[in-house]
Amino acid sequence: MAINLSMKTKSELTPWEREYYLQQCVQELLQGQTSEGAILARLRKQILGMSQTDYATLVGLSRRTLSDIENDTGDQSLSVLNAAFKPFGLRMGLLPTHGHVLAGAIKALPEQDTTRAVNYFRR
Repeated sequence: MAINLSMKTKSELTPWEREYYLQQCVQELLQGQTSEGAILARLRKQILGMSQTDYATLVGLSRRTLSDIENDTGDQSLSVLNAAFKPFGLRMGLLPTHGHVLAGAIKALPEQDTTRAVNYFRR
């Protein structure tokens, strides 16, 4: 089930819708359908409704650096990328290049309490 966020403002999104949208973005990234920068731009706009300038200030980066990340240009350090994704509960990391290895690793994860994850967006 896809969620169409274009019809809602960020204040109208439920915590569940925000969480589901975040999961959709991560799935697209893992499937190679989009890039990290495109995901960051979508999350910034759809979840937070923030301009690049405001979001850059929030995460302690320059607007130029944020723009470079969102356009998949430049050569940012891991700490800079992690700062950019932190408000969404995401961080950069190692991922297997083979889908079956990734799928097996995900299946082997223990069940998590999803209540905490949904409540994260209630700030």
